[in-house]
Amino acid sequence: MEILRTEQLVKTYGEGENAFNAVDGISMSVEQGEFVAIVGQSGSGKSTLMHLLGGVDKPTSGSIMIDGNDITAMNADKLAIFRRRQIGIVYQFYNLIPILTSEENITLPVELDGRHVEKEKLEEVMELLGIADKKHNLPNQLSGGQQQRVSIARAIINDPAILLADEPTGNLDSKATDDIVSLLKKTNKALGQTIIMITHNLEIAKEADRIIRISDGKISEEV
Repeated sequence: MEILRTEQLVKTYGEGENAFNAVDGISMSVEQGEFVAIVGQSGSGKSTLMHLLGGVDKPTSGSIMIDGNDITAMNADKLAIFRRRQIGIVYQFYNLIPILTSEENITLPVELDGRHVEKEKLEEVMELLGIADKKHNLPNQLSGGQQQRVSIARAIINDPAILLADEPTGNLDSKATDDIVSLLKKTNKALGQTIIMITHNLEIAKEADRIIRISDGKISEEV
């Protein structure tokens, strides 16, 4: 089943002679449960595409359908709710709140939405990511790899339609990088979580089911 589709997606910056398309007519489709890597050099448009897919930025034209919902047609309030519930995002820098424990960081977005995380669900996710024994630790008591595990748990605790990982290993050493990529694959297989990962590292990208290469704002290759 298709979970994400973009049609002729364009993001233009500047005006007149200075205008350029950071994303230039991208049409793509992702199936539910698929693990897709988007690769490209710096300035290729891959990060802009990620911001559009995550509803962080609005396209100049085109559409983005996620789980049958056109997020480009949503107003700001409706989009904010949809993003909170249906789009999980993992960044290069972990964005954890320093005064909250791992457990509190993971559950905070759900609680801010006026809901509660089931204890069994929380335990399942933390066990899956290997941080069950770190639930009471503050971020500064965790390694970089452990902090990224917490941020992944926070992103998937809601069972989002898609998980967007933006250079998730860019701030980690090689051992932690291998661990995080393995955990993303494990999350993809164990939970059926759809994952779209942005990376400049082709070796990491090869771990995905499919690779989409971006160049000059366009899809140049799919393998």
